Amino acid sequence: MSPIQASFRCRFENFELSVDLLLPGKGVTALFGHSGCGKTTLLRCIAGLQTSEGYLNVAGECWQDSSGFRPTHQRPLAYVFQETSLFPHLSVSGNLNYGYRRIPRAERRITFDQAVDWLGLTHLLNRMPAKLSGGERQRVAIARALLTSPRLLLMDEPLSALDQTSKQEIMPYLENLRESLAIPVIYVSHSAAEVARLADHIVMMDNGRVVAEGPLQETLARTDQPFGLEEDAGVILNATIEQVEPEWHLCRAGFDGGELWLRLHDGLVPGKPVRVRVLARDISIALAAHPDQSIQNLVPAVIDEIAREVTPGTSMVRLLAGQTPFLARLTTRSLHQLKLEAGRNVWMQIKSVAIVD
Repeated sequence: MSPIQASFRCRFENFELSVDLLLPGKGVTALFGHSGCGKTTLLRCIAGLQTSEGYLNVAGECWQDSSGFRPTHQRPLAYVFQETSLFPHLSVSGNLNYGYRRIPRAERRITFDQAVDWLGLTHLLNRMPAKLSGGERQRVAIARALLTSPRLLLMDEPLSALDQTSKQEIMPYLENLRESLAIPVIYVSHSAAEVARLADHIVMMDNGRVVAEGPLQETLARTDQPFGLEEDAGVILNATIEQVEPEWHLCRAGFDGGELWLRLHDGLVPGKPVRVRVLARDISIALAAHPDQSIQNLVPAVIDEIAREVTPGTSMVRLLAGQTPFLARLTTRSLHQLKLEAGRNVWMQIKSVAIVD
């Protein structure tokens, strides 16, 4: 798929958006940052809902440049908002068919059955919106958007209005979409947990500017991005369950560069792919392996980069286990005492590893 080229400039009384992006033409790109950083404004520019100077090319088609501006209704996109806005007088099936029937048969790229299957709606088709949970309503809204056969799906914090139970209910369906959709998804969120679970690519924003951007795993492992200094700095790994130990309620997952033990959850069986998250604060560094300790995860690595004094007395170390990057937050005193430097072989002692859920 052709990449998305986006460049926008727009000014408000107390805010200015200025971005230049080249985004993947497939998968989920997360726009991530604190409230007010410009995520939704950027999404509205892409949708044509916000007047702006700039350029936008999606799937090889120019939607906006200095000579023309394609209005929203002429852009083949779908927009999922925080509120579902389902038609209360129509059943789930009626809501889904509302947009689907307006798409000429020859232009339909997503079938009714596909959308229903991806979002798990078969048993809900005859229900009215008032009889649905918050998570079910949002799944219907997403399916309805997909049935317009868009070339781009925009999602503006679609889980922010849901309680925690509903969020957990809908997440597997969003993961399924990431694997099933052949179109790009741009997903706005300020939740690090959502981004960790769903995104393939990330754009970090602050004050209307892009401060870091790239593939999720590589970008989160940078020592120079501003969000890396926060309490939840860490990396995301793609791993595969290799061994299950019910006696200890543990399982072993292999990744490109080593193995990790983590807590056993329902549904984890050998061969199952998982995403795991390792926080920088949960990694300590030793110069040799020390098996006589309680920490189960001892992984050999090489120091790739050191960012000293990211905060007073604290430094960030980037390490590579094979080609997989990790971050470790250490005191600067520890760096000095251990004489740590780039290129040195060390052992990571990883205290906690969590499946992203």
